[in-house]
Amino acid sequence: MSAPVENAAPRRWYHLSLTQQIMVGLGVGILLGGWMHELPAAAQDDWGTWLKVIRDVFLHLIKVMIAPLIFASVVQGFAGTGDMKKARRIGIKALVYFEIVTTFALLVGLTVVNLVRPGAGVILPADESTAGLARPLTLAETILHSFPTSLMDAMARNDVLQIVCFAVLFAMAVIAAGSVGRPVLDFCSSLTAVMFKFAGIIMKFAPFGVGAAIAVAVGQQGLGSVLTLGKLVLTLYAALVVFVVFVLGFVIWLARVPLKPFVRAVREPFTLAFATANSEAALPKAFANMERFGVPRGIVGFVLPAGYSFNLDGSTLHLAVASVFVAQAAETTTGIHFGITQQITMMLILMLTSKGVAAVPRASFVVLVAALESFKLPVAGAFLILGVDALLDMARTSVNVLGNCLASVVVARWEGEFDEAKARAFSAEAEAES
Repeated sequence: MSAPVENAAPRRWYHLSLTQQIMVGLGVGILLGGWMHELPAAAQDDWGTWLKVIRDVFLHLIKVMIAPLIFASVVQGFAGTGDMKKARRIGIKALVYFEIVTTFALLVGLTVVNLVRPGAGVILPADESTAGLARPLTLAETILHSFPTSLMDAMARNDVLQIVCFAVLFAMAVIAAGSVGRPVLDFCSSLTAVMFKFAGIIMKFAPFGVGAAIAVAVGQQGLGSVLTLGKLVLTLYAALVVFVVFVLGFVIWLARVPLKPFVRAVREPFTLAFATANSEAALPKAFANMERFGVPRGIVGFVLPAGYSFNLDGSTLHLAVASVFVAQAAETTTGIHFGITQQITMMLILMLTSKGVAAVPRASFVVLVAALESFKLPVAGAFLILGVDALLDMARTSVNVLGNCLASVVVARWEGEFDEAKARAFSAEAEAES
């Protein structure tokens, strides 16, 4: 048994927590990127090549654990209950919650972008080609895509939705098998524990991966690239703050989620997602912290991965802001007004098409292009946004992770299985580590 928190030896000032190490890496990366941006192109490429190696090694090590971690945790969590009705009930509750919250994300984005009007006065460049871009999946295609033809193929591609779908069905088979399925359940339980230890080892490399990722982004674009589309960047960040404070804040109050412990639980996955603009980088840490926070493994194992397809709060809000931004810029360029009725219609379409984004490369950009083409808006606006997409991606990805962490707590509370004592203990441990 571990020693009580209050008896733990005080940590020396130079022994930083993982969050503090990541923030240091983030700061060093920004400074390094700013310096790189002033270098000649050849020197920039040399530095960029090796920094990309550091960044990509970290991301590769994160991605390699996603499939076994999700599969094992879902099977162990669901089959461990021995109750198929409960598994179905958790799935329905999660999907209902996802739909409600993403609808509010669209409404917040639509309201803020119409109040601030970041696209007013922006002149769009000549239209760009969308040849070669994937298209977002239809509702029917999304449903069909959820069911894999090969588990190995789904794992090789890290297709989270297909892995979750297979794992849930496999867990039901383990339950139905009774005592014969017990060794499979024990194996999945052991694999989950081992993958959490594996994640702990990889997280020690996180500050270097984060620093390299932000240095590459700043080195390529420079901090000055923000100025041309600064109003759009500020509008999205403001809309996300409004969404987090008022919508997610209301959810936290309604579900009686302990606020300070929850903030401590999500700060590391949130920081990882923000710095790398990659939600997969934050998934293992989110898994571990939500379970330590008091959410049962079965709920964490289903809700977090499922949220990657159905609860992308930040990405959904970004689509609302970006599409209306283009409509406002198109009005400046062409004089054709895009009214609120048309905007609401576009939001309803985005509500459906954004559910399939996890299966599409450059997902948010592809869905945005599809929406613009559907409403005869200039696609050049989407390519204009690409200039600051790295900054937008950091914000929307971190809010996606935050929203999914909260969703797991809400579903656990809804099921009456949230462990308040574990949340308090986690808070005490996190405070001792800070």
